Amino acid sequence: AEADRERIEILANANRDSQIIKGEGDAMAANLYATAYNEDREFYSFYRSIQAYKNSIGTSNDILVLDSKGDFFKYLNNQAPE
Repeated sequence: AEADRERIEILANANRDSQIIKGEGDAMAANLYATAYNEDREFYSFYRSIQAYKNSIGTSNDILVLDSKGDFFKYLNNQAPE
């Protein structure tokens, strides 16, 4: 019974600590994104578009049909972003 209680306590503490670390990391990432956006908005927009491409294209066997003149492809088409 004592071992079970200790196990539960250790797991709860580990979970709490991991949530704290994750929260701190998320806050740091948000700060970096905000800094990058403020320093070079055009590059930040380009970077986020590349991340969207990465997350949307080629991740599965799904078919993605998009208008090549839409905002999603503005960097791939060498169009000046708005």
